[in-house]
Amino acid sequence: MNGGTDPSNHSIDALLPPEIARKAEAVGVQKTRMDVMSLLALAVLAGAFIALGAMFATTVLAGADGVLPFGISRLLSGVVFCLGLILIVVGGAELFTGNTLMVMAWAAGEVRLREMLRAWAIVYVGNFIGAVGTAGLVFLSGQYLSGKGSVAMVALNLALTKATLPFHHALFLGILCNVLVCLAVWLAFGARSTTDKVLAVIFPVSAFVVAGFEHSVANMYLVPLGLFIKAWGPSELWAQMASAPADYGALTWPAFFECLIPVTIGNIIGGGGLVGAVYWFIYLRKRS
Repeated sequence: MNGGTDPSNHSIDALLPPEIARKAEAVGVQKTRMDVMSLLALAVLAGAFIALGAMFATTVLAGADGVLPFGISRLLSGVVFCLGLILIVVGGAELFTGNTLMVMAWAAGEVRLREMLRAWAIVYVGNFIGAVGTAGLVFLSGQYLSGKGSVAMVALNLALTKATLPFHHALFLGILCNVLVCLAVWLAFGARSTTDKVLAVIFPVSAFVVAGFEHSVANMYLVPLGLFIKAWGPSELWAQMASAPADYGALTWPAFFECLIPVTIGNIIGGGGLVGAVYWFIYLRKRS
């Protein structure tokens, strides 16, 4: 890129990192000033969008597992999972994991700690409603019955794995996940067009899915869907899978809520600490 660092010289090119930092700060301030109902509604949308991406990924994974090599099947599921963040970034919605970048506005002294935590709480609750609600709709639609039980099997196994992760594994997988998610959001802040935003999202988000990192909002869809299938899946489905609900005894609602705790903490550390705070230190610290 030519023309130095003057933003007026970059009407077509992507924003430079110092400009992205200032934009991220301004966006953080704007989010904390939004009224509760608007913020909550946008958060419900984001939870539903991530759930749709997870539904897409689960279905693709069911068709690819056992046919394609492990890495390739995960890559396919990771690419289609990007649907969720693309809908959020382009369509407009509020995602808890991306909102951890509000740390930049707080560290810069533009918002108070209680304002940031209030926004986080509202968005987290909204994401939960949207994701769990979408899991319920997917279950009621019978979509999980596709593939002669293969989709349901993938959904159940994913849910069981996530619900039974050791605390420290879930914590660090959550940290690594939101480093990549917030880098995707950071790159999207610098984008000038819809195409730029889509491309900015694909590689970081695909990377976290392929690596098996843990995203709190995605888990709000994946684990409840598994719980719904376990509790109310038809007997014909269990016969197709040659399995039984008792095989998923560790998949419970208390286990779901317990697994959310370390993943959520990890997401905050990864996005707020290792991305937001680092970029604040580099680009906004002196001004603050």
